[in-house]
Formats: sequence, structure tokens, C-alpha cells
Amino acid sequence: MTTPFAADEGHVPVMLAEVLHDLSPRDGATYLDGTFGGGGYARAILSAADCTLWAIDRDPAAIARGDALAPAFPGGDGHSRLRMIKGGFGDMAALLAARDIHALDGVVLDLGVSSYQIDQAERGFSFRMDGPLDMRMGDEGPTAADIVNRYQESELADIIYAYGEERMSRRVARAIVAARAEAPITTTLRLAEIVRSVVRADRSGIDPATRTFQGLRIYVNDELGQIERGLDQALALLAPGGRLVTVSFHSLEDRLVKLAMNRASGRVPAPSRHDPGAMMQRADRPSFRLVRNKAIRPSDAECRHNPRARSARLRTVERVAPFPTTEEMEQQQ
Repeated sequence: MTTPFAADEGHVPVMLAEVLHDLSPRDGATYLDGTFGGGGYARAILSAADCTLWAIDRDPAAIARGDALAPAFPGGDGHSRLRMIKGGFGDMAALLAARDIHALDGVVLDLGVSSYQIDQAERGFSFRMDGPLDMRMGDEGPTAADIVNRYQESELADIIYAYGEERMSRRVARAIVAARAEAPITTTLRLAEIVRSVVRADRSGIDPATRTFQGLRIYVNDELGQIERGLDQALALLAPGGRLVTVSFHSLEDRLVKLAMNRASGRVPAPSRHDPGAMMQRADRPSFRLVRNKAIRPSDAECRHNPRARSARLRTVERVAPFPTTEEMEQQQ
């Protein structure tokens, strides 16, 4: 097979070598890239083994990139080994079932916004370039402009605090409401300026608008809901020996991944003896095992080469038990 390589120029997949190591692609296997983005992981997986890769993305531009890439990986059946699906990875079970795929040998989820989306001003993700205040990863649903111009001050504050972890969320929300009374907020730079007017820069060097933009982006795209659903479905789809490899970029994402993997591997906190649930019988052998106890981080060299990798965390879990029988599933309900 050819040597794994990155995707299009300008797109640098984070911890590519580590992802490939944990996934260990093999000939004849079937994998899923739940967040195709720029195609960096997809290229590497398909280059590492004569396998089939299904790839999901809700961004029409990402689907177009995948369709353009597909001919580079022909299969023996006359079709490409890269199969693109438009949709959200939180719906992977239904999307794959519609194509008669019910088990996978591995899943990769690169969580968060893609480099392509950040770098294109017209997508409205960046507070450094002026563009329409959109922030949608797909082409459906309300935009960030709809949110900031229509939601009540308390609702905005809650979104910015819960999803952006911005301590000054109420101050930011108050400033947004005051500014939109003068004129609708429709561009990224205007929103960034409003936030910077009430949130001071700190020693971290992070732009004061970062957390507000993160909060709105996560809310607009239901990112945490997608992650919760996607993790549950990915685990259910894994065949014995199959692995789920995730790369997350902030604490909200990583917390959900860690919880789901710990729960699947039987590493849950011991229940209180006063909790009636403690009387429930626990499985003797969990269906999954953690490949390592802690998340791994990118090397210093990678962070210097690609500053966007600095906050990345990689976690991996492997199915070690067969799929549960119908009787076992009924007993768990």
C-alpha cells in the first residue's frame, strides 16, 4: 500500500500517526470516518490498507471534496473504496443501516469545527476575518445571526456560559442586546468587536471573542448532542476487535468522550450503598476495554508545526466481547 499522507494543502489532520496506530487499518475491513472534513484521516486510512471507508459529513463542501477524492481509491468491485454520506455522525446508525451496513471494524471521530470551515470567512466561524454570521456546519437550520438577534438576553447568556464556558457571559449577552437595538448583528467582526468591548484579554493570549464564538457554534450545530448520540451509536456498531478513536479539542467534548468510554469499559464510579441502583447486578465482564487509561496529547513538534493541535486529546476504546444477544439486550432494558 502507499504511504499515508495528509489531505489537501492547508488541511493538517491532528495526531494522524497516533490515530492510524490505534485504528490499525487492515485489508478487507470496513471503517467509518464520522467527520470527513478535509479528508486527512480518510486518505491515510485508505492508503494504509485495502479497506472500505464510509465517510459522513453534513457540510456539502466536504461531500464535494470526498466525491473528488473517491476515484483515487478504486475497489475491486468497480466502485471506490471511499463511500461518502451526507448527514450528521450523530445519525450514523440509520445512515449506515440504509446502506445495509450494520457492523464496523473501526470508527474515527475528529470532533469540533474543521480547518476548512474556520479558514473560509464566508462560513462565519472566524472572529479574525469578516464574513456573514453563519456558523452552520451544514446548510440547514438557524444561523448564529438568527440566535444573537432573536434570543432573549438570559437565553444568550446561558448559551455562552454553558457551551463557551465564558465567565462574563451575562455581560456579553447584555452588550449583544444593546448593540442589536441599534442595528442587527450580521457579521463576524461586528460580533467580535462587541464581545471585545466587554471582555478583556487575559494572560493566555486567547482572543476575548473565542469563548463566545465557541458557545454559539456549539449551540447552532447541536455539537454536544451529536457527540453523545454518535458515541453511543459508534460503540454499538463496533465488531469484536473494532476500535473507536476520537480526537477532541476542548473540555466539553473530551468530558463526553471520557464518560462514554469509561461507562462502556465498566469504569464507572462505585454507586452509593444508599442508592437503590446499587442493588442492580453489574456485568462480570465489560464489552469494551480502554486502549490506554489517559488521553494522549500531540507532541511538542506537532504543536509547533500546527498550533491548532495544542488542545487536542486522543482517546481509544476497543470492543472485546461479542455483540450482545437479543436476550441480553432485553435484560439490560
